[in-house]
Amino acid sequence: MEKLAGSTDLSEVLKLIIDSLRDCLHAERASVFQYDPEQSELFISQGHGLADMRFPTTMGIAGESARNLALINVADCYADPRFNQAFDQKSGYRTRNMLTIPLISADTGLQGVAQVLNKDITRGDRFDAGDEALARALASQAAVALRRAKLLDAEVRKKKIEADLMLARKIQQSSWPQTVPQCDGYSIAACSFPADETGGDTYDVFDLADLCRDGISDESRRGVMLLMGDATGHGVGPALSVSQFRAMVRMGSRLGAPVDAIVQNINIQMVCDLPPGRFITAFVGRFDGLTGTLTYCSAGQAPLLVVRADGRYEELSANAMPLGIDPDQIPEPVEPIVLAPGDLFLMLSDGYFEAHDPDDAMLGVEPIIEIVRASAANDATELLAKINLVAETFVRGRKFDDDRTAIIIKRM
Repeated sequence: MEKLAGSTDLSEVLKLIIDSLRDCLHAERASVFQYDPEQSELFISQGHGLADMRFPTTMGIAGESARNLALINVADCYADPRFNQAFDQKSGYRTRNMLTIPLISADTGLQGVAQVLNKDITRGDRFDAGDEALARALASQAAVALRRAKLLDAEVRKKKIEADLMLARKIQQSSWPQTVPQCDGYSIAACSFPADETGGDTYDVFDLADLCRDGISDESRRGVMLLMGDATGHGVGPALSVSQFRAMVRMGSRLGAPVDAIVQNINIQMVCDLPPGRFITAFVGRFDGLTGTLTYCSAGQAPLLVVRADGRYEELSANAMPLGIDPDQIPEPVEPIVLAPGDLFLMLSDGYFEAHDPDDAMLGVEPIIEIVRASAANDATELLAKINLVAETFVRGRKFDDDRTAIIIKRM
């Protein structure tokens, strides 16, 4: 039992418990069923002659021992109606007698159930009172060791998950633009802040002239592409979805495809790839600095804000459903947005508008518009910093519930 007390590896602890019970009780076999309190189930990953299995505590002798926290000594298994003969029939093994012991730790209760099978016939035809006493003593030490090993195993798993999440965050954020391309006479700014280690938002701003392959017309190579995607939820799964969306927008742009065609084809692919109930709200736009024109398609991404130089503003709606819902949808035609001197285009994900303070009030659109109107002399980068400050001040230390992503174009 010294090895049992000193081991911290869950797999090794289980093996030590099994072997100790078998050897100390002079039996042929032993096994340990771990307890899953959330599902009220017993499961096994290691045991003499047993494969992985899982079953409810309402089932069998092991389940009864778990429910009642009681030792059960069966002298003749085939004469006991609680005994499930199917395991023997499947394996070809015959269980004559069996001792079932709950593994109980003093601090947290049931950790599992141990079963010891077939006492050495040279030492008797059944497990006796002395065996029961010894089994209880072994079980108390085994429960403590199992509890400790499970805690340490959970900590190792937690650290691995955290490391994997940090790697996923690094990979996701490395795909975002390190610098935002600019157009003469305009200021463009963008940012994203995930709510978790990895977010369900993505964005990109890139110069078409740097991306389009040879053979694409000069007109198709002119301008800056903008995109924003917001997958349902946040975390690794949504991050994968929006990363796929971003990659497909770039591929369509390389081929010189128009905005509507890019969105339609991505939507068809997303319907194939996303599980039921999942979708992506998305914006794809092409901004031409020569004409001040933004041609776009918004698949569920709204509101789109256009603030004019005189302070008037428009809230533009989406012209298509989110991606991944209907493979046959065709975006409704919309007029391009034309920016005159002093005008501004602002696209924020709902992580801004739906930010809540500690009293559960929501930020909404108006405070954003107010700070835009009060910042007429600022460029897009300065304005974006002020918007982020407004949001962070509003929540008063409360954690943001959703990712925040923003893109601003301002005509100077």
